[in-house]
Amino acid sequence: MAKDWKDRLGTVYSTNSDFDYEYDDIEEEETLAPKEQKLKVTLDSKKRKGKTVTLVSGFIGTEDDLKDLAKILKTKCGVGGSVKDYEIIIQGKFKDKVIEILKSLDYNVM
Repeated sequence: MAKDWKDRLGTVYSTNSDFDYEYDDIEEEETLAPKEQKLKVTLDSKKRKGKTVTLVSGFIGTEDDLKDLAKILKTKCGVGGSVKDYEIIIQGKFKDKVIEILKSLDYNVM
């Protein structure tokens, strides 16, 4: 198990000759198929200086797959956005368009 020494930062010294550092490997949940996803699309303007954004939440899967989906939505809407706290944030009022795009990709939208 050859891990980078930077992963062990914060570990002091152990005199135990049998000591083996335990790595906190966070296992990501496997991405569900689009038909098994239950996504929720909402408009939000709270804590955003009055600007409205479209939020997509409820995605179950890896962060890379979530970012790929966000990229598709941003491209098809022609706007910017981001992924934060397992939510896709699309700049602007695009609720209907996002729902249409997700349904065309076989996602269940609530």
